[in-house]
Amino acid sequence: MEFLDLELARARQRLSRAELSLRRANEMLDEDCGVGINIALCSRIRAAQRRVAEARSRLMKIDPTSADGFRTG
Repeated sequence: MEFLDLELARARQRLSRAELSLRRANEMLDEDCGVGINIALCSRIRAAQRRVAEARSRLMKIDPTSADGFRTG
């Protein structure tokens, strides 16, 4: 049971970090930094969105009810 708890904690942490990274990138995009920076941020946002989806999927595989408390979009 401890192994499952550890995996759940890791999955939750991975999801939280990915969501935080996505939120920060979106906030930076809202600032007017220039076209070159915005293009780089768009790439960063797409990567962060992918990490959020992967982390959420992993968490759901471990425990389908555990991701209910996290944002879905």
